[in-house]
Parts: sequence; structure tokens; C-alpha cells
Amino acid sequence: MGSEVAGIVKLKCSVKNYDWGKVGKESTVARLYAKNTGEEAADDGDKPYAEFWMGTHQSGPSYVVLPNSGAGFANEDRKKQRHCDLVSLKDWIERNPSVLGDLKSASNLPFLFKVLSVEKALSIQAHPDKALAEILHKERPEVYKDDNHKPEMALAVTEFEALCGFVSLEELKTVVQNVPEIIEVIGSSSAEQVLKLNDKTGENISKQVLKSLFYELMSASEAVIFEAIANLISRLNLKHEVRELTDKEELILRLEKQYPGDIGVLATFLFNYVKLNPGEALYLGANEPHAYIHGECIECMATSDNVVRAGLTPKARDVETLCSMLTYKQGFPEILHGVPSNPYTMKYLPPFDEFEVDQCNLPKEESTVFPAVPGPSVFVVVAGEGKISTATSGDVITEGDVLFAPANSKITVETVSGLSLYRAGVNSRVFER
Repeated sequence: MGSEVAGIVKLKCSVKNYDWGKVGKESTVARLYAKNTGEEAADDGDKPYAEFWMGTHQSGPSYVVLPNSGAGFANEDRKKQRHCDLVSLKDWIERNPSVLGDLKSASNLPFLFKVLSVEKALSIQAHPDKALAEILHKERPEVYKDDNHKPEMALAVTEFEALCGFVSLEELKTVVQNVPEIIEVIGSSSAEQVLKLNDKTGENISKQVLKSLFYELMSASEAVIFEAIANLISRLNLKHEVRELTDKEELILRLEKQYPGDIGVLATFLFNYVKLNPGEALYLGANEPHAYIHGECIECMATSDNVVRAGLTPKARDVETLCSMLTYKQGFPEILHGVPSNPYTMKYLPPFDEFEVDQCNLPKEESTVFPAVPGPSVFVVVAGEGKISTATSGDVITEGDVLFAPANSKITVETVSGLSLYRAGVNSRVFER
């Protein structure tokens, strides 16, 4: 097929109904998906809506709404989009390679953009680095479907809870001293090794001790874990009668109700419990353990769907791979608060080449400009309505709209009544080298 004139185009996007998602109208994902596609997603009763995908990944591809075939429908005519002509974003980029600008890549975007609505905890997991991803994909392509790494960032839309990385040495010692159920599983010798560690202990030795402890815990038999968790829950309930429980202890009780008898309940003591306020972001490098607990967020990552799981899940687990791949770095993760680009826009720059994210909240009767950048962008409108335009074209946008903007496009966004949107693009530091 010949090349088309490439400008800003609207996208029809994919949804994931994982069982940890929020149900129906409680889910931002459901609302955005319904408005984006014309499907009645928000009225599906007890069906969970977990992830709204925007990008070129084959597991949840986006589709370009072709010109003169449905783009720009008024709100009341959204259902017509189901019948318009669509082409996958990947195929459209292949026809229009100039939209990638200075990117030296094929037809896949280097980033995958998502909205998440989390009702109950996702699995304790990590994502392999590039070298390991290539090995896992070659050995088990049916499980690890990508040969790419998956660094990611979660930007809180509501209050958002997560587990991320291992606790500090000081907190780990407190856990060993105050959670007898973990000692039941790992044994007293492993606990003593932890208590012998101090600030003068070499980093490699500290990591080996933590790795050994974590492996002993994660590889214990189901019978041992079941008994230890039963003892733990009984002890916490008794303590709750005489004192307030800590935030971590309260979390443990919540997780046990969601995943009774799961090793992830005990393992939670070893991870940092992070609470993000709206507008705060958490980024996760390769080989770092984490689990999202509750809330809604904008997520961006390198284009991959590789996940190595080991707890808080009914899905297949790969304890050996997870325990061998982790960095065992300890300490509380860095929280990003964004850097103002203008009075209405905050930019979030994680230390990864593949992506950056902008959050834009326009009040009534205001406008803002996204300067032209050498790479492509994806915009998602999460509330309000307005207009998006370039020097040569413009379109009305409203809640649920997702748009692809080619490289080197100066974008103006304006609103009458207010507008909230997010933009994902290639990390600007890539083009500064």
C-alpha cells in the first residue's frame, strides 16, 4: 500500500479484564474503554476492568481510526466507531515511517502506555533485563513472549498503594526479630545471619544473606506456609485487641483475605510498602520485585509483557527464575513528583530511554502547547473536553479519546470547560545525546 498523509490520528484501544481489576462503573479503565470504543463496558455487572492498553504490543494492539471513517464522531455517535475502518497502529506506522522521526526502530513504539484500575493486589513479580529476557524468550516463548526488558513507571491518579523493593537492613532485622512466623519457615540459622549484618558488612555479603533468606521463604512447602500464615493471622488478630496494628500489619490482613494461604502474604514483610498521592510516581527498573496493591494509575513501560511471578497470584509461578534474577538492592524507592513544563503540565522523567510521561490539567478557557519533539507521542484524555490541533489540522477531543501524534508535531490543546490528559513519549534525553 502507498504512504498516507500522516497527522494526528485517533486510536481505538484494547482492554484487559484481569480478575484484580475494578468492576464496572467503579473502574476508570471501564469508563475510558467504553467511551473510546463505543462498547458498553461500564455496564458489564461484575466484570473487572484492569488495564487499558495504548500502543503497538501484539497482546493488546491499538487501531487507527482512518480518516473520513469515524474519527471525530460527536459523543452521541460514539457507537458508530465500532463500524468504521480500522488499521492496526503498527501497520499504519509501517505505511508512514516518517511519523517515528529520529527513532531508529521498526514499526513498534518503544513504549507501551496504560491506565490501570487495581481493586486487589497484583502478583509479586519482577521483569527481566534485556539479556535475561532474550534467554527466557528463547527457552520458553509460550511463557515469556518478548525478548525485551520492561522498565516501568506508575503515576498515581488516585491514592495508590504498592510494594516495591526490599526493606532496609534495619527494617529487615526488625522483621526477623518480631515476625516469628517467618522464622518458622526459614529457620533460626538464616535469621541469625541477618542479625549479624551491620553497616560495615560488605554489600555482596549482605545481598547473599538476603537472597538466601528470600529463597528459603519463597521455596518452602505449601503445608509449611499454610501453617505459618494461619499462626500469623491469629497472632495479628489477638494483637489488634490490645493495640493498633501497623500499616504493614493491616496490609497483611487485607492481602490474606484476597490470597489465603499464599506465600506472598508472608513475603510482604520483606518489601517496602509505598503509598503514592495523586501526581506522585514510582519507577521500577529491571529485576526489582514489586506488586501493585490498590488504586488507579497511569503506567508506562518499555514495549514488553514479560512477567516473572512468585506470590499473590493464582497464575503460574517461577520462583527459581525470580530469586536468581533479583538485584537484592535494599532501601526505600525514589518517588518522582514531576517537573513543571508550564503552569498546567508536569513532566515525569524516569531513568529509562524508552519513555517519559506528561500530566496536563487545563482549567476553564485555557490552552497549552506541547513543543515539537523528535519522537512520536500518545495522548489519552481522562476527563473533560477540548480541542487538539497542529498548524494544519485540529479535532475535538473528549474523555476516552486516545491520539497518536507523529514526531516533530507542535501540539496545541485548549478547553472551554476544563480538560485532563496524559502524554507518553520517548524520553527526551535520548535526543539530547
